[in-house]
Amino acid sequence: MARSKSYTPELREEAVKLVLTQGLTLEDAALRLMIPKGTLANWVAAARGGTSSKVAPGSRSVPELEAEVTKLRKELAEARMERDIVKKAGSVLCAGVAAKYAVMKTLRLEYSLSALCRVFDVSRSGFYAWTHGQPSKRAQEDARLKVAIEAVHTQSRQTYGPLRMQPELAAQGFPAGRDRIVRLRRELALRCKQKRKFKATTNSNHELPVAENLLNQTFAPTRPNEAWVTDITYVATGEGWLYLAGIKDVFTCELVGYSMGARMTQTLTAQALWKAVRNKRPAPGLIHHSDRGSQYCAHDYQKLVKQFGMQPSMSRRGNCYDNAPMESFWGSLKNELVHHQRYATRADAKAAIQEYIESFYNRQRRHSRLGNVAPALFAEEFSKRLQAV
Repeated sequence: MARSKSYTPELREEAVKLVLTQGLTLEDAALRLMIPKGTLANWVAAARGGTSSKVAPGSRSVPELEAEVTKLRKELAEARMERDIVKKAGSVLCAGVAAKYAVMKTLRLEYSLSALCRVFDVSRSGFYAWTHGQPSKRAQEDARLKVAIEAVHTQSRQTYGPLRMQPELAAQGFPAGRDRIVRLRRELALRCKQKRKFKATTNSNHELPVAENLLNQTFAPTRPNEAWVTDITYVATGEGWLYLAGIKDVFTCELVGYSMGARMTQTLTAQALWKAVRNKRPAPGLIHHSDRGSQYCAHDYQKLVKQFGMQPSMSRRGNCYDNAPMESFWGSLKNELVHHQRYATRADAKAAIQEYIESFYNRQRRHSRLGNVAPALFAEEFSKRLQAV
C-alpha cells in the first residue's frame, strides 16, 4: 500500500505565504507548487485561525488586511504601468493630439486603452475616430508574445535563456520558435543574470578517516534516492556569514534536505541529513557522497550515515568535479539569488533561500537534463510510472 504523501514544514510555510501575502488564489498557488488545492486550503485555514487568535481587540482581521494588500498591489501595478507608458511616450506628451494618437497606437497592444487615454489625457472616442487601420496579425502576435516573454523572464528570476524559455512559454499557451524568441528578447533587451565564481568552504586538512570515492564522477543513477550529494556553502549578511548545508538527489536534481546556521559545524550537516531522510525515507544502500571536510568525516556524522544504511563516498582532495551536481546547485543559488541581493540579517537570508529552494528551484525551475521539467514534478511523474508498472 502506497505511503501517504508528506510535505515539509518549509514547503507549507512558503505555500501559505503565496496565498496570504502574495495574493495568489488557492488554485494558482496549488498549481504552482503541485499540491492538492484542498490540502493548501487546510493549511491556509489553519494559518488564518492561528493568526486571528492572537489579534488584539480592535485590530483588523486577516481578511481585511488581505483585502487592503490586494488593493494596494493593484494601485501599485497601475502606477508602475502609467510610469512605463510615460517613459515610452517621452516628449510626445507635450505634442499635439495626432502625435499622441500615433504613439498610443504603437502601445495599444501592450497597455489597456483606458490607461493610455488617462496618461495621454485624451478620450477613447477621439482615438477611435482617428484610427482607421489595425496592426498586422503577426505584429499583434509578437506584441502578445513579448508580454509573455517578459513575464517568464521575471518569473524565472531573469535566469531563463531561449532554450528553457521555449517550453515554459508553450506551457503557458504561447508556442513559438526559438529564433522568434531570440529576436523578441533582443528587441526587449532582455539578458540573463551574469555568473560569478565562488569559493569552497569545507576544510579537508584533518586526520579523520576518509571514505572511498564510489561515484568517481559517474553521475548516472537510475532512480530517486540512489545517490545523494552534499556540501556546505556560505552567504554574506550584515550580521556575518550564514552557512548552508544542502543535500541533492542526483537522479531528480531535487534538493531533498538542507539546514542553515551561523556556524559551520557537524550539527549543521547532521540536521540537513535528518531532514533529507525524514522527507524521502530512502531504502538502505543509498550512496551518500561528500567532500573530505571535517564536518562529513567526523565520527558522529559517519555513525549517522551508517545508521541510515547509507554507503559513504568522498571526493578526492581539491577536485570539485567529483561533486559536480552539488556544485551545480550552488552555482544556481548564487547566480540566480545570492549575488543579486544584500541581506541585513541572517533571518533575511534564510527566508530568501528557503523560498528559492521550496517554491522556485524544486517546484518551478526547469532542468534541461530532466526534459525541461522541475525536479519535484519529475520525481512525481517517475513515481507514477513505477506504480503503473
